[in-house]
Amino acid sequence: MTVQPTVPALEAAFDVVVALGELADHGDTRAGHRRVIPIVGGAIDGGLQAEILPGGADWQVVRPDGAIEIDGRYTARTPEGEYVYLQVSGVRTADPGILDALLRGEPVPPEDYYFRTAIRFETASPRLKHLEHALYVASCVRDANAVRYRTYRVT
Repeated sequence: MTVQPTVPALEAAFDVVVALGELADHGDTRAGHRRVIPIVGGAIDGGLQAEILPGGADWQVVRPDGAIEIDGRYTARTPEGEYVYLQVSGVRTADPGILDALLRGEPVPPEDYYFRTAIRFETASPRLKHLEHALYVASCVRDANAVRYRTYRVT
């Protein structure tokens, strides 16, 4: 018996801007070259409206090939006071010169690097529980002091 799964599609869900603090370079640890970037604020706009609260971070590992493993975790709060925890994992990669320019905060066209993530949500809000029952992916842009991404729900 052959199973024919439906072909998934992407449905635009919302836009996110994550404001970043100063990078703390921990150097080479047992996990690899560790960098931690604090999250100091931001906003979610579109199908979900929320303020990103200070206190999260992106715990990155820079691989030997130069690619950066993304491990961001932060909290957002809706205007109704509902909390949403976001866990973002992914990869950012490019030629070494491009990655160095991004690290220096220089503007780099998004088509010059690959920066994609998957987003998982956690919430106690009954109104927002649907976020926990779908897969979300994002195409991201790194600015000097922020990461911007459009989130898509995989249908």
